[in-house]
Amino acid sequence: MISNKNIKLISIIGAIVKNISLRGLDEELAGRLRQTAKSEGKSVNQLVLETLRRRFGLDRDKRFTRVYHDLDALFGAWSDEEYEAIQGQIDADRRIDAELWK
Repeated sequence: MISNKNIKLISIIGAIVKNISLRGLDEELAGRLRQTAKSEGKSVNQLVLETLRRRFGLDRDKRFTRVYHDLDALFGAWSDEEYEAIQGQIDADRRIDAELWK
């Protein structure tokens, strides 16, 4: 449990500045924070914020990360001939007609 003596909240004119200092982190915890942040490609600060948000139920849904499975049945369902026909049409549609761009 985080106690008040381990968290320093700076207050200016009644408003809480969004800074927290954590003291008393041992080397093992600090190392784990750095290691986890690095493996997830995040800063330690970002990792701590996400962990706190998750712990207190404040985590937000990330936009554009929903995974859909409605087309999964189509994956691998085309024959080689069907794939070549479809890919051929896509390639043809992507060709630029030089006459149109003059």
